[in-house]
Amino acid sequence: MNLHEYQAKEYFETYDLPVSRRSIIKKSSDIDEAVESIDFSNGCVAKVQSHTGGRGKVGGVKLCKSKVEVKEFVEQWLGKKIVTIQTDSDGLPVNIISLEELTDIDKELYMSFIVDRGEKCVSMIVSEAGGMNIEEVAEKTPEKILKAKLNSDYLIEEKEIKVLANSLNFNSEQTDQFSKIVSGCAKLFRDKDLSLLEINPLVIKTDGNLHCLDAKINVDENALYRQEDLLDKRDPTQEDQREYEAKENDLSYVSLDGNIGCMVNGAGLAMGTMDTIKLYDGEPANFLDVGGTATKERVSKAFKLILSDQNVKGILINIFGGIVRCDLIAQGIIDAIKERSVSVPIVVRLQGNKSEEGKLILNDSGLNLIGEDSLQEASKKIVELVK
Repeated sequence: MNLHEYQAKEYFETYDLPVSRRSIIKKSSDIDEAVESIDFSNGCVAKVQSHTGGRGKVGGVKLCKSKVEVKEFVEQWLGKKIVTIQTDSDGLPVNIISLEELTDIDKELYMSFIVDRGEKCVSMIVSEAGGMNIEEVAEKTPEKILKAKLNSDYLIEEKEIKVLANSLNFNSEQTDQFSKIVSGCAKLFRDKDLSLLEINPLVIKTDGNLHCLDAKINVDENALYRQEDLLDKRDPTQEDQREYEAKENDLSYVSLDGNIGCMVNGAGLAMGTMDTIKLYDGEPANFLDVGGTATKERVSKAFKLILSDQNVKGILINIFGGIVRCDLIAQGIIDAIKERSVSVPIVVRLQGNKSEEGKLILNDSGLNLIGEDSLQEASKKIVELVK
């Protein structure tokens, strides 16, 4: 789960990390109060709040020197959509705009904390190349990427912090500030079960002080059950609506770019199903695992979820009955089809517990369903029908 930048900065403040004073605009009538609540003597920076990077490159971040320019920015973006290199062609809705006090910048740096799966720990990454795409920096100038591992207590030894500070050419006062920022970020990362904390850029102001100019936080969704305050900050408008609906119904769903909808029970079988579709030159429209203990109701919800994707031109249902009963799955499929007008071809493969009974239910339904016994034949058939 991601947070908006302004939400991330609220947590930064809680952990005593230096951020700019800001105000929030959710509707046009908020403009006057938002401008008056910050130091607007030299203007401000207006920022679109959406879960994507690259906002500045498409006009989503702007220096506004007057209230008129703020109003123009709000009119341009509020209620619209922003499209960046990190979004699809539809973009993401803009429901919030943040106004921030100006910061006099001398130098931009990069800093982040990540779950480092390769090293099996949390790592901190810093670089003198701030304000840039860190993947590009790592590819073109890897010598500018500095890395440190956090120990099991989420700490980095002070001597290692000093080595990093020295590499970044910090003076003694900046080194102390850097150490404090590292400590605060590490504690925030641990306390809130984060998977990513990024400050890009971490700046050196003209007065020499370090300042967190940007803030990005990703939260481990598996830990949200114990992070109720974070869960309250979830913005469903920034997520794929099908993926969000799937989460609400305890379904594992990921949108893809293809046109063959997949409904499978079990993650491994789902991956195998998508691979087999690809083998026959088809393109899966989604990953969808209804779970090993799928019920008729969950299958019905999953079926509706697939059909809500307008790109879907055919559906492959692949169910192996272990704990789950195939006859109940079959009834769930029929119920879902009857509740909607379905014009796309559907191929069903049922194997295992009560599979023969399930096949009889499907055959007697009077619906245009094609049954296959093998995954290969089922995949081949749906690809042929879609093409």
